Amino acid sequence: MMSMTATEESAEILALQALGWLVGDAERLSRFLALSGLDGATLRDVADNRDTARAVLDFLLSDEELLLDFCEMAQIAPKSLPLYRHRLG
Repeated sequence: MMSMTATEESAEILALQALGWLVGDAERLSRFLALSGLDGATLRDVADNRDTARAVLDFLLSDEELLLDFCEMAQIAPKSLPLYRHRLG
């Protein structure tokens, strides 16, 4: 597993990485959009917004299977994701 310090900046980067990962799978993306109330066009406009970053990490934290799949891909420990989320306020 990769070790990365959970700073505000690294949390924003991780959330963007997670968003890109979600966008790569239509089923995951449609679930995220449905739960967040966003649509594809709006998502593009707010992708780098802190609220969006929080929503993405909250979405991953709400589903253990998604959380584990993302953390495996990102090579981070699943237990570290709440700390990144906390850094976003």
